[in-house]
Amino acid sequence: MFINGEREAYFLCLFFYPCYWEGIKKSFRQKIYLRGQGRFLNVFKLILVQKVTILGGGESGAGAAILAKSKGFDVFLSDKGLLHQKYSDILNSKNIPFEQGQHSEERILESGLVIKSPGIPDTVPLIVALKEKGIPVISEIEFASRYTDAKLIAITGSNGKTTTTLLTYHLLKTAGLNVGLAGNIGDSFAWAVAEKRFDYYVLEISSFQLDNIIDFHPYISILLNITPDHLDRYGYDFQNYVESKFNIIRNQTAGDYFIYYKESEVINSELEKRKPVVGKVEVSLEQELGSGSYLENGQLISKINGSAFQQAFNELPIKGPHNAINALSAISVAQLLGIGAETISEGLKSFTNAPHRLEQVEVIDDVTYINDSKATNVDSVFYALGSFNQPVILIAGGVDKGNDYSQIEELVRSKVKGLIVLGKDPEKLEGYFSGKVPQIYATEDVQDAVDKGREWGVPGDIVLLSPACASFDLFKNYEDRGDQFKAAVRNLIS
Repeated sequence: MFINGEREAYFLCLFFYPCYWEGIKKSFRQKIYLRGQGRFLNVFKLILVQKVTILGGGESGAGAAILAKSKGFDVFLSDKGLLHQKYSDILNSKNIPFEQGQHSEERILESGLVIKSPGIPDTVPLIVALKEKGIPVISEIEFASRYTDAKLIAITGSNGKTTTTLLTYHLLKTAGLNVGLAGNIGDSFAWAVAEKRFDYYVLEISSFQLDNIIDFHPYISILLNITPDHLDRYGYDFQNYVESKFNIIRNQTAGDYFIYYKESEVINSELEKRKPVVGKVEVSLEQELGSGSYLENGQLISKINGSAFQQAFNELPIKGPHNAINALSAISVAQLLGIGAETISEGLKSFTNAPHRLEQVEVIDDVTYINDSKATNVDSVFYALGSFNQPVILIAGGVDKGNDYSQIEELVRSKVKGLIVLGKDPEKLEGYFSGKVPQIYATEDVQDAVDKGREWGVPGDIVLLSPACASFDLFKNYEDRGDQFKAAVRNLIS
């Protein structure tokens, strides 16, 4: 039941704990930020921690609490908001104490370890106070990774994470591998580790989760792209965001693999500076590769470790150049794991993508309505517009995160016949694209936006919801925005 030195760690702790706990605890609090020398030290220092506080009671927080409880820690969960009934019920059933609507700072500052929700910035006063006191603050993925010997496949990028994660998971499941899906999508990684056992995990990982890792170590990592996003979280300094994304290879070694998009100038620049020892696998849309995965004449081609794979891209259920990158990345994982060509092809053709990603809603009077609500940054809209050759009526807007719209200006000029700004603060979008599109209309009502799209649309047009912005001004989240858009489109039929 012990993994890679856990047995020795437990016995060492049992030996030291009765007599030397207070002194050791104080020492380890000061040293815990140092990189561990393997699982032995990780488990040793975590057992010495004893008191674990979870900040945030959503999916990742509840999962971390369940895993910590199962490992014998003294666990307390604190959420400044109100917990969803699902999570309060599970915490009660597991006898895990929690509070909601407040943070009891005095109690939290007595913790030996804090596991925080990705949504809590490192700059909030409570996190600053914890770090000043020498109390380690880590992410749920860091904590969970210390309690599994499964091979981790970690996927990040400004765009395309979810599609690539789901497709990679689907290919591995199709091949019959014992694989779990977790991270920024689906189940909490920690929750899965606490209650299940897999040989592989496919993990969608956000920059927020990567900010608080220490020893998190993927066997295969994927970095799809890095474009400006969440700059409000990173002090409006793009380099801070880049460094967060590159944490995904921080602990990888020569025996691991790093799959990345070859045409990304940002990724190439960082690789040149860092010169990581990890095995590199390139993905390209522009050139043939002797080793790696690439698109050529409409064919997805992959040549890795002596195996070759080829598949017509137009036979897949996902479309657009960005999805070619996603598919090639997933194919690369499958080939690295020795999955056969026939099985990979079967998995690619049977894949169903998550909603809100270039999702066709309806065709009404020969006008096609597309829900791309997940497009919460400018780069996503760039790829969305590049996926269509027909005239587009673009619905965009919401909470601007420091967007630079120059990236899509040429595409908007050439493809967009009308811009509908959906949001409380339309001024930036209206101001930037004024005179660059034939017509602009602003509204705070999604049905009004869809009605205007129908008014402007003629047979052959695309009405595309691809906002380039966060959704929180008018909606609960991007899913709510997409669902309301779909409902509004279907109201046109009725």
